[in-house]
Amino acid sequence: MPPQLRYLDFDFSEDTDGHGVFDAMASVGPPSWSELQDETALVLDWALDRFPNGPGPLEDGNDWQFELAASREWSADEGLNYNTSSRRFSSQPSEARAVRHTLALTLSGSVAFCEALRAAFPADDD
Repeated sequence: MPPQLRYLDFDFSEDTDGHGVFDAMASVGPPSWSELQDETALVLDWALDRFPNGPGPLEDGNDWQFELAASREWSADEGLNYNTSSRRFSSQPSEARAVRHTLALTLSGSVAFCEALRAAFPADDD
């Protein structure tokens, strides 16, 4: 049974050269960040093992390529209060803390690569 991806949900499109493009973005809290990285590594390791002619530019004859980006968002409670007697706001902001990690992965590839990726990581159609 193929592995189900828990965090990465790919959208598929084709570029003007006929290559397939899979885009996924996932945002998680700090406790799940390592799991998201592990899942991303699972997909990239599969691509490396199954299609050793990549990653690299498709126009140079490689089977696949990828782009990876990640960010961390910070948030702080504003501690906002409204005094009904003075009819004014006051605040006591808290210190900033990490609340979310976001990872974006784009995989582009040949027709064979795209078919194999779909078979290896079928979409969850719930």
